[in-house]
Amino acid sequence: MTNLSGVNLNNGAAVGPQGEGRESPSSFPKYPAYKSSGVEWLGEVPEHWAVIALKWLSPVFRGASPRPIDDPIYFDDDGEFGWVRIADVTASPDGYLYETTQRLSALGSSLSVKLEPGELFLSIAGSVGKPCITAVKACIHDGFVYFPWLSIDQRLLYRVFESGLCFGGLGKMGTQLNLNTDTVGGICIAVPPAAELSRALAFLDHETARIDALIEEQQRLIELLKEKRQAVISHAVTKGLDPTVPMKDSGVEWLGEVPEHWESLTLGRVASSVKTGGTPSDDLPSADIIDGVEWYTPGDFTGDLLLDSSEKRVSAGAVRSGNAKVFPSGSVLIVSIGATLGKVGHIRRPASANQQINAVVPGPRVDGYFLAYSLSVKVNAMRFLSNASTIGIMNQEKTKEIWLSLPPLQEQKLITEFLDKQTSVIDTLIQEAAGGVALLQERRSALISAAVTGKIDVRGWQPPASAQAPELAKEAV
Repeated sequence: MTNLSGVNLNNGAAVGPQGEGRESPSSFPKYPAYKSSGVEWLGEVPEHWAVIALKWLSPVFRGASPRPIDDPIYFDDDGEFGWVRIADVTASPDGYLYETTQRLSALGSSLSVKLEPGELFLSIAGSVGKPCITAVKACIHDGFVYFPWLSIDQRLLYRVFESGLCFGGLGKMGTQLNLNTDTVGGICIAVPPAAELSRALAFLDHETARIDALIEEQQRLIELLKEKRQAVISHAVTKGLDPTVPMKDSGVEWLGEVPEHWESLTLGRVASSVKTGGTPSDDLPSADIIDGVEWYTPGDFTGDLLLDSSEKRVSAGAVRSGNAKVFPSGSVLIVSIGATLGKVGHIRRPASANQQINAVVPGPRVDGYFLAYSLSVKVNAMRFLSNASTIGIMNQEKTKEIWLSLPPLQEQKLITEFLDKQTSVIDTLIQEAAGGVALLQERRSALISAAVTGKIDVRGWQPPASAQAPELAKEAV
C-alpha cells in the first residue's frame, strides 16, 4: 500500500491549470493580418499561410487485411511486423505506437500494409479520427489510412488530427463521423512557411509536454487519494476508531489483529439471508418503466456506496406476481461475477437486481451500512473465493464465507458516521483533482487548435533553457 502520510486531507490538493508560467492561447499575440480560409473549421488564417487539401500534400491510402483475418496462419509471435488494432491505438498515451498485442507472420504481413517506424496513420473505424505515429514496424488494416510521400512535416498533420476540428461536418447524414480516403484527402489545412511551422511545432511539443506532466501528476494524485480512501475504510472496519483499545488475534490471517471486544465471524453468521437476483421471464425490466422498482445490474455500480437509482426498473405487476425478486431496504448488493466482481452497494429502499448480483440481507447483529463499508474493502477476498475460472463467479455459499470483524451495533454506527465524514473529504479532493485534469485537457486542446489554425503568433516564442533537454521538461513545470 502506498504511504500517504504526507497527503494533507484538509486543503485543496488539485493543481490548478492557471498556475504561474503556464501559457494559454490568450497570452500570445495574434498575427497582424488575416484572410478568409474559405474553410469553416479554419475560419480566418494568417494572410501569408497557404490553405491546401491533404490530397495535394500526399496520397491517402487505406490499410489492408489478410483474409480471413482470424486464420492462425497469418500470425506469429516472433513476426517482424506488429498487427495494429484499434485498441492498440486508443491505448497509446502519447500518440506513438510502441507495441501491439499481436504480430503477423511473413505471409500475413505480405497481405497487409507495412509501415516503418515514424510513419503517421489515422483510424477511420472504431475510435474514428485517432492519429498515431508508429515507433515500431507495424501493419495496418483497412480501418486505418496512411500518408506516403507527405510533403510537409507530418507532426503538423498529427496536431491537426489531434485537435479534431478538421472532422467537423464529415459525419454521415450530419451525425456519425464517417471517414474514408476521399473525405480525409478532402480535408483542408493551413500551412505556414517552413520556419514558422518548425517554431509552432516546437512550441506545441513543449507546451503539451508541460500540460501532460501536470495531468499525469493530477491523475497520480487521484490514484493516491483513492488508495487513501480504501485504507481509511479498511482500518476503521477492522481496527476501530480507538487506537488505545486492547487487541487480539482474529484467527484469520488477512484480518490480523482486531479489537478485543470485537467478533471475527463469517458473513453467513450475521446475514438473515444471501440471495441472488434474477431477470423476470415475462415483464422485462425497462428504462421506460416509471413507477416500478429499481432493477440493478453491474453497470449501475459507479463507485458510490449508496445505490440511489438504476438504469432500468421492473414493473409493479412483476413485483406483485413474484416474477421479480425484490430485496428489502438496508440490503447490501454485491456484484458476483466478471471483471467488476466485488463492487458493493447499499440500498435504502426495496430494490431488485439481475442474476449477476448477490443480495445480503443483514441480520439484527449488523448494520447494513456498516456491512456495506466493510465489504467494500474485501474485493481481493471475494476474488479469492470466486471460482478459479476465466470469469470469476462468487455464488451464495461463497459469499457466506467472507470473514468480517464485527463490533457492537452502536460502535458500527459510530464508525459509519466517521467514514461518511472522512470519505466525503477525500471525495471532494478527488473531484477537485478530476476537475483540474479536465481544465488542463481543455487548455491543451485550445493551444493545439489555436496553433494549427494560426489564431496565435508564436514566432517570438523561445523555449526556456530548462527545456533544452526533453527529459527536463517535466521538471520545468
